[in-house]
Amino acid sequence: MLKAINLCKLYSDKFALKDLSFSVAPGEIFCLLGQNGAGKTTTINIFLGLIRPTSGEAFINDISVFDNKSVRNFIAYIPETVQLYGNLSSIENLDFFSRLAGAVYTKKELIGFLRQVNLEEEVYQKKLSTYSKGMRQKVGIAVALAKNAAYILMDEPTSGLDPKASLEFANTCRELSANGVGVFMATHDIFNAVNIGSRIGIMKEGALIHTTNTANITAQQLQDLYIKTI
Repeated sequence: MLKAINLCKLYSDKFALKDLSFSVAPGEIFCLLGQNGAGKTTTINIFLGLIRPTSGEAFINDISVFDNKSVRNFIAYIPETVQLYGNLSSIENLDFFSRLAGAVYTKKELIGFLRQVNLEEEVYQKKLSTYSKGMRQKVGIAVALAKNAAYILMDEPTSGLDPKASLEFANTCRELSANGVGVFMATHDIFNAVNIGSRIGIMKEGALIHTTNTANITAQQLQDLYIKTI
């Protein structure tokens, strides 16, 4: 389980996070909503080990994020703009980043990961510089699959996607969930949060104000609650 316990992060005299606690179980998709500056990216950066909290703990599979660097083998990160090599093909990028994570795959196995994320086969050998954002995102998720990550952290993954790419992304997330991969997603996208998520949290000024199961709320109700909260 991915778990935050009373996370606080203080910059000078301002709290970026205030007693933040939540958990994400295997196969669960937890969508975190909030305005810019609410603390969503700070939370992700703590789990990535990039910044330390002022107080509180962050665990992945009961291992502290800061006590053992091997814990990072359990997670993968999909930023708003996926950072891959534009002069390499999707297969070459996937092979390169898999090897960085200590895994070596055959070409057939690499193609299998790309098929899992529904990337069109005719682009496998094309340079990523020719890909759309949605296509690059698929390669990023394929890298996470090849890494065998138990949890994927995503920061604004639907930003800039067209409706078709958003639908494909939603389907990929459901497949990840069905395969037991937990997803923690920071987003502004209310519709996709309801459409994709298992649970939703709303942050304000570093604090988690509301949490709800998506089965218990509609997109309109969530929008009304979000506007009222912020």
